Amino acid sequence: MRAVRLTVTAATTVAALTALSACTAKSDAKDGDAIQVTAADAKCDTSATSVPAGQVTLKIENKGSKATEVEILFPDDRIVSEKENIGPGTKYTLTAEVKAGSYEIACRPGMKGHGVRQKLDVTGSTAAAERDPRLDQAVARYRQYAQDQADATVPLAEVFAEAVKAGDLDAAKKAYAPSRLGWERTEPVAESFGDIDPKTDTRADGLEKGQKWTGWHRLEKALWADKKIGADEKALADQLVSDLKDWQKRVGKAEITPTSMANGAKELLDEVATGKVTGEEDRYSHTDLADFKGNVEGAQKAYELLKPVAAKNDAALAKELDRQFTALNTLLDTYRPDKNSYDFVSYDKVTKDQRKELSDAVNALAEPLSKLAAAVVK
Repeated sequence: MRAVRLTVTAATTVAALTALSACTAKSDAKDGDAIQVTAADAKCDTSATSVPAGQVTLKIENKGSKATEVEILFPDDRIVSEKENIGPGTKYTLTAEVKAGSYEIACRPGMKGHGVRQKLDVTGSTAAAERDPRLDQAVARYRQYAQDQADATVPLAEVFAEAVKAGDLDAAKKAYAPSRLGWERTEPVAESFGDIDPKTDTRADGLEKGQKWTGWHRLEKALWADKKIGADEKALADQLVSDLKDWQKRVGKAEITPTSMANGAKELLDEVATGKVTGEEDRYSHTDLADFKGNVEGAQKAYELLKPVAAKNDAALAKELDRQFTALNTLLDTYRPDKNSYDFVSYDKVTKDQRKELSDAVNALAEPLSKLAAAVVK
């Protein structure tokens, strides 16, 4: 789940995106070559406005009073790479791959609105780059994985919608969490388009002024808190399916590179830390652990596809990631009676100490996962 942003999404051919993924040049991202990004409540200062094509590193520091989000954007607002929830007084390093062209670096204080932006020109040629072909295979397989998840989500969402339209509270509640799983596994891909996530997965506290509340969480409130289904909810169920079909059609146009896969895996863990562990994501249904598991599975899939190259470049990192993924999955399994299902313990039954244990396991994985992007482009 991300906050809404006004976006104009341009159609881009799959072939062009595949070419970008296959032909991004590699450069050494030493600290001296990195772009220093200083974010605050009303500014976004960058140390450079032009860089050569290839790997770009942002050294981000938030000097503001609000959590911020920093993004590298195409001119049409599609996201090249991003980091959400950079807290006040904290720093983060973001590694991405860019071809020649015009971009923007955006800082979004409070993670809402258009944000403060700086132009970034990327110069030079990205042709004829040499890199491990296994990275291109990883991108192709991850693109198919994302498409498979979208394809599987739509019929599950239709089951959910039909139950809502039938006024069947129990059936709708049962279908709610399964309809979200594919989305949660690949949420960074959906978020990259900018305009789909706000319509489908925004919580009440994530709404911007003038935004109509639609999507899963609006229906979740109706089912569990209001305990009623009216004409508005039935219309919203149809809209949810329509929006998810839009996502399904766009997945093939998503910008996917090895570093976006790695950064996306870390973003999924951040989603867990800021929404699922706290119980804020599914605050009415308390199905947070099912979403939690989906986020972890999506992050692990991206890692496993990148692992052959990551392990070659940083064997110790790969070993630690294997260990931490196993530990977190083992812990999650203690909260579901049937390891082959996604029926988890209701999150309101999870104690404060248990939530702390889950949070610690997420943080233990998030730290080495934050190094994956740099490892795959060494």
